[in-house]
Amino acid sequence: MEFKLPENDLTLMLPEIFLFIWALWVFTFDLLTRRKKESAVGYMAMAGLLITGGILAVTGGGCGFGTMFFNDATAIFFKMIFLGAAFMAIGSSFGITKQKIVNHRGEFFGLMLLSTVGMMFLSSSNELLSLYIGLELTTIPLFILAAFFKDDKLSVEAGIKYFVIGAFSSALLLYGLSFLYGLSGSTELVQLKINMAVINLHLEQIGLILVLAIVLVVAGIGFKLALPPFHQWAPDVYEGSPTPVAAFLSVGSKAAGLVAFAKIFVNGLFVFYGPEAAPADWGKLVGFVAVLAMVIGNVVAIRQSNIKRMLAYSSIAQAGYIMIGMVSMNEHGMASVAYYIFAYMFANMGAFAAVAIFEDKTGSCQIESYRGLSRTSPLLAISLALFLLSLAGIPPLAGFLAKYKVFAAAIAMATQNPSYNWLYWLVGVGLLTAVFSLFYYANVIKQMFFWSEDSPYRIRFSPPALAVILIGVVGILLFGIVPEPILKFAAEVYASFGIVPF
Repeated sequence: MEFKLPENDLTLMLPEIFLFIWALWVFTFDLLTRRKKESAVGYMAMAGLLITGGILAVTGGGCGFGTMFFNDATAIFFKMIFLGAAFMAIGSSFGITKQKIVNHRGEFFGLMLLSTVGMMFLSSSNELLSLYIGLELTTIPLFILAAFFKDDKLSVEAGIKYFVIGAFSSALLLYGLSFLYGLSGSTELVQLKINMAVINLHLEQIGLILVLAIVLVVAGIGFKLALPPFHQWAPDVYEGSPTPVAAFLSVGSKAAGLVAFAKIFVNGLFVFYGPEAAPADWGKLVGFVAVLAMVIGNVVAIRQSNIKRMLAYSSIAQAGYIMIGMVSMNEHGMASVAYYIFAYMFANMGAFAAVAIFEDKTGSCQIESYRGLSRTSPLLAISLALFLLSLAGIPPLAGFLAKYKVFAAAIAMATQNPSYNWLYWLVGVGLLTAVFSLFYYANVIKQMFFWSEDSPYRIRFSPPALAVILIGVVGILLFGIVPEPILKFAAEVYASFGIVPF
């Protein structure tokens, strides 16, 4: 029997290959310059991301290595988000690399680039094992980055917690994927979808194994997304990690988990969504997890006095809102998820960037430290207020349209098919908890704008930090008022999944 290698097209991988080589060059450059170039390494990392984005724009779509690597609209859209999140995270890191990371700047920026490479491979993966490898390449550099302040007990604790829980979640995910392979006989997502459609005809014979596989995969990816009850690590890790790393975790890592979830469930296990697939109906299971995320995230965030912990619980709640769109299996579902994570990138990365800038100057992450900031540092205060209002879903900012889209997708699904009336309850919980979120977002704004005394701090921006803040502000304003280009691209993301309307 003749063995033939799968056909490949390395040109499709040029963005990933280039960024990987560039990350190695960042390591090398910092070493060759004897770590004396304070800002050059950071600017080099940001330049590499911009060049990668340019290569991605001209590479185009297609598939290579058989069907394992696929550059479709979903892959290209999420690669844009990964590159944007990494760019904003690195841009907000110049403060800590000058003060706390003196001898390891190259490693810090290089690891962030390597994690981005993993995310990009993951978004193009069309096969379970390569998807898992991409997810691990995403996560392993983040283990190190979370504990990068090795003399800080909180940072070391964050790294250990993230490593232990991340390893456990990876084991659960791989165990669940092994069950899916055993049931379908294939690791390719397209073939898995076809084989699972046949298995669905004999669901009573393999029901227990399939339910176990679904629960394990939801748990494994739920840890990555910080979805309850797998969320306990997030507040401690966000608090202890360097603030730009926490920002990257909250957007880049979350977006990577969403891609993995969508590829496995929305694509591979599409036939097991709906009441007719009970007890293997993953839709209601994910809907229940989304409710927990929205309730726990928003309620517990109200009691936080540390702004990084508050944003961590906010991130948990935001994952719940995104999952409303994920379980809305109609023409609006995946499109709403894509637009949501795009708008979320600008708001959340911008908020964490503002927190990082303030922390570099003051050394404090306490919300009460922001009192009177609008009088001494109006640009920072106004920018942070806009980011928080976008996260709360206040019009005309992009966060408002993002929430509207996921809620509208769920309502449309329930209206089209009475079997999905439970989506109305999901939207109701989302609307109610969105009101709760106004309290803790508005509390920060109140401290900055309505305190009787001036803040003792005057914040000055470095050029990259200012660029990140401006990118965030322009993003939430521009794509909130003129969302059509992104919504059009998001519609292509939906089309790439080939979902059959109910």
